[in-house]
Amino acid sequence: MNESVLWCVNNYVTVSLQYKGAHVKPGFAEHFYSNPARYKGRDNMFYYDTIEDALGGGQEPHFDGLIFVHSGIYTDEWIYIESPITMIGAAPGKVAEKVIIENTRDSTFVFMEGSEDAYVGYMTIRFNPDDKSAQHHNAHHCLEITVNCSPIIDHCIIRSTCTVGSAVCVSGQGACPTIKHCNISDCENVGLYITDHAQGIYEDNEISNNALAGIWVKNHGNPIIRRNHIHHGRDVGVFTFDHGMGYFESCNIHRNRIAGFEVKAYANPTVVRCEIHHGQTGGIYVHEKGRGQFIENKIYANNFAGVWITSNSDPTIRGNAIFNGNQGGVYIFGDGRGLIEGNDIYGNALAGIQIRTNSCPIVRHNKIHDGQHGGIYVHEKGQGVIEENEVYSNTLAGVWVTTGSTPVLRRNRIHSGKQVGVYFYDNGHGVLEDNDIYNHMYSGVQIRTGSNPKIRRNKIWGGQNGGILVYNSGLGFIEDNEIFDNAMAGVWIKTDSNPTLRRNKIHDGRDGGICIFNGGRGLLEENDIFRNAQAGVLISTNSHPVLRKNRIFDGFAAGIEITNHATATLEGNQIFNNRFGGLFLASGVNVTMKDNKIMNNQDAIEKAVSRGVTPVTQQTATPSV
Repeated sequence: MNESVLWCVNNYVTVSLQYKGAHVKPGFAEHFYSNPARYKGRDNMFYYDTIEDALGGGQEPHFDGLIFVHSGIYTDEWIYIESPITMIGAAPGKVAEKVIIENTRDSTFVFMEGSEDAYVGYMTIRFNPDDKSAQHHNAHHCLEITVNCSPIIDHCIIRSTCTVGSAVCVSGQGACPTIKHCNISDCENVGLYITDHAQGIYEDNEISNNALAGIWVKNHGNPIIRRNHIHHGRDVGVFTFDHGMGYFESCNIHRNRIAGFEVKAYANPTVVRCEIHHGQTGGIYVHEKGRGQFIENKIYANNFAGVWITSNSDPTIRGNAIFNGNQGGVYIFGDGRGLIEGNDIYGNALAGIQIRTNSCPIVRHNKIHDGQHGGIYVHEKGQGVIEENEVYSNTLAGVWVTTGSTPVLRRNRIHSGKQVGVYFYDNGHGVLEDNDIYNHMYSGVQIRTGSNPKIRRNKIWGGQNGGILVYNSGLGFIEDNEIFDNAMAGVWIKTDSNPTLRRNKIHDGRDGGICIFNGGRGLLEENDIFRNAQAGVLISTNSHPVLRKNRIFDGFAAGIEITNHATATLEGNQIFNNRFGGLFLASGVNVTMKDNKIMNNQDAIEKAVSRGVTPVTQQTATPSV
């Protein structure tokens, strides 16, 4: 608003005496013509009973387009603005509450081509039809802004009791208003509707308690919306759909009944530095091929997931804080995609990120931590590329992969969890490579029940349990990993599991290197197993693995220990420099051996037996599952 108009608002009585222009108040015209002496010297002022009359007085020779609307209720006038007029409320106290313009049949204000730079401010604008649900009222609004006009609407209270349409409608190419400091609330329909290539700037508005969305953006509408307070809606906060766009910055969106922000059907908004919180359902909902960029927002304390992505949608979620949700952080399902990058996701009641039902996002550079559930949960044929994230201090597994899922996890740091680091179960598959997995209360990696992942080039260390546990018919290709400094065995294989281990370095464990028992099998090939506190390989209780071309050395107990009716095939292994014997076989054990080299072991076990001392092995311990 220019300085003269602002001065007029604050000094409305003085304005009547000093400013030329049109003054509107019921009975003004009659009083003017009945008392000419009182108005002597005010030749440049005009007095009207209605706004329609004042707009029609634009042909007066000294009329400069300035209209003051004084206290009162103005009903069912046809206010069509097609020139750059300035219309301003004039009343003592809270001006907008005392100047009320209302229509019961048609749109209250209509801005048409020619109204560029028109200004309307400091008044209440209402649409209050008798038949509130009549379909023809779809085209009726408090404010209707059409093609090729750019009015300024400032400090207005906007209310609609109609149950169809919207309170404010901005439509058409070149429709580009500035709407600021307005209150669009308590409407029985949509608050603000921007469509058909319309644009505009919408700043510092209060939009609340509307029956439908606080804001709709549709059909290539592309507004700039800053610092709006959008809250307590009876539907969604902001709904962009059917190719709607827009730039939303620093808005506070909260306590809406449905999502705070919904994106659907090729809509592509940009949402920056907003707060989206305390929604009765989710924070952001992107579905049916929706897109959008959500950057540096705070998304928190929503009843459902902070972000939902589904049905072939592909948004970008970057640099957000997503925290303290009553369910999960980011939930991607039903063929959802998306780039989830650089977010801080923490303190959520369910998984920080959940991927399911053929969804395939890119998840990279996020911190996912301190959740009350797991870090990343991939299930029901979920996919995705999960790279360079830090996943830590979650209550359940850092990463779960299950039910036919096949994600690729690369170069992540997964650590300090209260259970398992990465957990494959119930036919969970995928690729786990080049990750650091460390300091978990349970195993670094668990594989069970038909799961068959490829686990390559990871470092798995510092666990309070084992390094890798394969059990209950688990499979897996475990290759080129470094597994060390775990409290129990570097690798456990049990209960009919049959993994393949190749070229791993399994060393410096606080227990044994590899422990195979309870019917475990497996192919162990070309591994280096060294410097472990107990046996390099323990085979027990009806297990039958195949060991080929491994080097088992420098252990602090036996190289290979086979006991309790187990068998094994040993081919081409080198077993040397272990404190106890290179190969320890319990009575009744039959082993198939070929081309092994067992040499330079210290045979301390024979010395211990000769002294009547039984060596302690890791048979006395079992892993946590």
